[in-house]
Amino acid sequence: MTSPVISTPPIATREGGISSVAVEDIATVHADEVILILDAGSQYSKVIDRRVRELNVASEIHPFNTPILPLLARGNIKAIIISGGPESVYSSKAPQYDPDLFNLANTVHKDIPILGICYGMQLMMFIFGGKVEKNDHREDGVHHVHIKQSILFKDLAESEKVLLTHGDSVTMVAPGFKEICKSDGGVIAGVEDEKRKMYGLQFHPEVDLTTNGKKILENFLFGIAGCKGSYTLEDRESIAIKEIQQTVGTGKVLVLVSGGVDSTVCAALLTKAIGAERVVALHIDNGFMRHHESKNVETALGVLGLHLIVVDASQAFFNGTTTIAGKVTDKLCITVHPEEKRKIIGDTFMRVAEDEVRKLGLDPNHVFLAQGTLRPDLIESSSKTVSGVADVIKTHHNDTELVRLLRATGRVVEPLRDLHKDEVRELGKSLGLSESLVWRQPFPGPGLAIRIICAERPFIDAKFQLTCSVLHHLIRGTGAPDVDTGDKIDQHLREMGCLERIRRSGASINPILLPVQTVGVQGDGRTYSYVAALSQSGEPDWEVLFLLAKVIPKVCHNVNRVVYIFGKHIAEPTLIEQITPTRLVPETIAQLQKADHAVNQVLLKYGLIRALSQVPVILFPISFDQDQTRSIAIRTFITNDFMTGVPAVPGTDAMPLACLQEMVKDILTNTPGISRVVYDLTSKPPGTTEWE
Repeated sequence: MTSPVISTPPIATREGGISSVAVEDIATVHADEVILILDAGSQYSKVIDRRVRELNVASEIHPFNTPILPLLARGNIKAIIISGGPESVYSSKAPQYDPDLFNLANTVHKDIPILGICYGMQLMMFIFGGKVEKNDHREDGVHHVHIKQSILFKDLAESEKVLLTHGDSVTMVAPGFKEICKSDGGVIAGVEDEKRKMYGLQFHPEVDLTTNGKKILENFLFGIAGCKGSYTLEDRESIAIKEIQQTVGTGKVLVLVSGGVDSTVCAALLTKAIGAERVVALHIDNGFMRHHESKNVETALGVLGLHLIVVDASQAFFNGTTTIAGKVTDKLCITVHPEEKRKIIGDTFMRVAEDEVRKLGLDPNHVFLAQGTLRPDLIESSSKTVSGVADVIKTHHNDTELVRLLRATGRVVEPLRDLHKDEVRELGKSLGLSESLVWRQPFPGPGLAIRIICAERPFIDAKFQLTCSVLHHLIRGTGAPDVDTGDKIDQHLREMGCLERIRRSGASINPILLPVQTVGVQGDGRTYSYVAALSQSGEPDWEVLFLLAKVIPKVCHNVNRVVYIFGKHIAEPTLIEQITPTRLVPETIAQLQKADHAVNQVLLKYGLIRALSQVPVILFPISFDQDQTRSIAIRTFITNDFMTGVPAVPGTDAMPLACLQEMVKDILTNTPGISRVVYDLTSKPPGTTEWE
């Protein structure tokens, strides 16, 4: 056996590095078979957990630096899965680990297999003497991998679609391991050492975008770890109700409801758990609601037998501020920074709720606050409830510092915090909620405020001109800043097998880099990057447009979102360096309300509300060819868990062309001050569901 070569990343030490939480204090699953998931900071750790549970095997998530031997001493750990993470194995910020983890072959636990995913595979290779290097370009998105014979890939095809999100790659397999698959870009994507029962995958088998990822996990659990799949999770409803009763005791609960799926299911659970007389249902109109939203909320929740208190707090929100890093922010109505907007809205929301508690005569020190927070909310906010090391992708309005303080004092009830959206819908159906409520499309708590891209001036950094040149060369084959850069772009496209296809269509497509930023996710970290807009002469070639949406972020690292521009072809300019100043004021809110209502009415007409997981409608400050106007983006999204997902392809059942054309027409007809409508072509990753 090869002796582990251990240098960086940092090893946890008994004196201070290893988690100080005693193993017996960590919530454990009482089952005969348990899969141990070690969280290295991945946004997908909970998805791994969910996929394992779907296969009827119990699982637990623990911090990466948890002492491993005491956990294994319990005798019911069947396998270990190491998640991905945002750091490099060479980084001083790399998560610490217990060195015993990679020495199990020399212990009584030698039969416990380990599967390393993404960062987990890279670390495994690094520890055992392989080589990990930074790529010239990232791999983010769906790729094909070509697989070799391995029990991990039993019953799979020779080529499989998978999700890759990484900047570093394994360039030399460690001694004792063998390569079992390679990406279409030539990157080592899988390794195994059958003798030591150690396996690694560069891609993410846990996400929907990996077509047969669940089958790979099934092969690992049953074919390698020898699990029986005999674990049946307790009924979700019973677990949640029991937690509510234990947490609240004889107290009252204030539930903040928006009328969406999450808060509605939360309210239903509370009513069933402690009775309607002890539930105070509060709806706060923050001024950023959809068309007639507050009235619809009141009607929908009346079915639950709850008395709904509606508070118009729009002025409090418009003029709201908060403190960030010891400094008071500007008022919300003049704030343009996305994270500041969310924090102001979140903290104002909590302050308004506390004021209402006092008005109702409820003791704020004894009343409990209930929220419909889901697991992805906490994961994407890097909440310590899920992981202490996950990168913040965006701050959720209901997971602010104020809420975290309330949670620390035990005054926040979040019975849905361990569930994903599809699991919440199933729970809602079991509670007897109507189909119209259960399948309602998600709507963010901050409302339309985060669907208005605010800006006072265009975002143009030092890389703007270079990115424009690279984008133009990628599509047209001309305009590269120098010969070497042009050759590298061409070679990259050639390796991906799409050079000729793109260049054949390039003459009809004008790429325009937009001087605005939207949020995205690449690897396990957050990006704020440019939007690339594509205008095409004639009818849109959706196949080529979606191909470009996949390729552009891989070549142009400063772009995380690609859109198609409807309407007359924009042949010139290729540069847009001006915007229409945009803030959260009544004019912009009214514009987006009208556009959003138009889109949702058409979706309802075509019966697509349930088929599409979510359809955010975004107002952004680009006028294109009409001065002092703005534009609207339609962002269709199809997913099971909102951790990854894809847009609907126009011309398919998910988005009939007639439906899309009617949306565009209705927006431009009924919404004053709108220049263009664009269609978001971006998968997640690299683009998030929302633009902010």
